[in-house]
Amino acid sequence: MDQLLLNIHPVPKKTMGNFIVGKNAECLNSIERLINSTDHFFIYIWGESGSGKSHLASALREKNVKVVEDVENFDNDQQIELFNLFNKSKKLRNKLVITGNDAPNKMNLRPDLASRLSWELVYQIKPLTDDEKKVALEYYAMQKGMSFDRKIISYCMANLKRDLPSLISTLDALDEWSLKAKRPITIPLLIQLLKKDND
Repeated sequence: MDQLLLNIHPVPKKTMGNFIVGKNAECLNSIERLINSTDHFFIYIWGESGSGKSHLASALREKNVKVVEDVENFDNDQQIELFNLFNKSKKLRNKLVITGNDAPNKMNLRPDLASRLSWELVYQIKPLTDDEKKVALEYYAMQKGMSFDRKIISYCMANLKRDLPSLISTLDALDEWSLKAKRPITIPLLIQLLKKDND
């Protein structure tokens, strides 16, 4: 039954085309150049949780770009491996993107690795504004084939956690419950779902 529901409203793939750019146009332009040209081989991307790093990582892997995520969690041995991977990628001009939660010199990384990560292009992913999040949620819902009043999104923005992954998870849960219950997506149904989760 659950697989049938997923087939009705499948979760959209994360692509470059459905990433909401916001104030990150320069970063996205550089990523496109990385994918489509040999001008650069490496980009380091950082930002707070929920800013869109994972979305970009998924989209880049679809383009056969090597991506290493969450470098802030790497122990010393993993950092040495990453240092060697960077040097190998530079020598062979293999495309590489690394992500973290802060700038390279602010994560207590090995000095040699922090230096390498700062050599090429470094971009902070700037969070979306509330209006941009609404656009992102509407676009996500449209891609899934969901149908509901826009007041649902306004209610979520006003009453729930406002980071985009949490808001998208709420839409997914609401969509699934609506299909199982065979009821339209409404604010009363959303309130009922939230109450159920808190019980």
